Amino acid sequence: MNFIRFDNLSVYSELQHFTTTIDGGVSVGNYTSFNLGTSSGDELQNVIENRKRFCKAIEISPNRLFIPFQTHSNHVVAIDRDFLHLPTEKQQKLLQNTDALLTHEKGIAIGITTADCVPILIYDPKKQVLAAIHAGWRGTVNKIVLKTIFKMIQEFNSKPEDLLAGIGPSICQECFEVGEEVIEAFKEEEFPIEKIMIQNKQTLKYHIDLWKANKILLIQEGISTRNIEISGLCTVTHPNLFFSARRQTIHSGRMITGGILK
Repeated sequence: MNFIRFDNLSVYSELQHFTTTIDGGVSVGNYTSFNLGTSSGDELQNVIENRKRFCKAIEISPNRLFIPFQTHSNHVVAIDRDFLHLPTEKQQKLLQNTDALLTHEKGIAIGITTADCVPILIYDPKKQVLAAIHAGWRGTVNKIVLKTIFKMIQEFNSKPEDLLAGIGPSICQECFEVGEEVIEAFKEEEFPIEKIMIQNKQTLKYHIDLWKANKILLIQEGISTRNIEISGLCTVTHPNLFFSARRQTIHSGRMITGGILK
């Protein structure tokens, strides 16, 4: 079982973080083998077993792992002490329609699932607050990164200049061909389109750089460029490491990107 990690976050001993890969599980077919997502068509018992193995590897109880029910929204939920004291049913309800989690609590794991969309971790080493963000193109357009940082500031008094960010394995610009409606959506939200879009001269199709688009948002909110790390790993072109909905259809496995505060 292999994990991908960020260099800039690995220096903090109180933070354990990870992006999973395809190896180490029991799923088959497009889910071979370490699928950790419950909503893409895999057999539920396989996902449950895979999550048990995952939790054993990160040394945490499965009931201390929190994954939202993602809908490409810009909704952010804090896993705080009040949340942890709620009944499981109420916790599950709060995790619905959510695409980013953050926490200050120790000994729990938070994470999001991806298979091409951009996973982003933001860490405040001074306040010891961790955020895990699922930013597909819709989440990027809706600036879920900014909303997450605002919640870190609002609830935990984080300062943007203290924050570190990691942009994880996801679809690269070369592979992310989009229609004009996607370009228009980015233009409407006033992204610097000339910096994040290219046009393929052969196909005349447009391609968006989601890594750069999210980096622009992070910088816009006050995070230093030197505190932002981009993994540079494309999920589409690394079938030996990652699931990819673009390569395998939506009926593919999912990785988890997240972390634990110790």
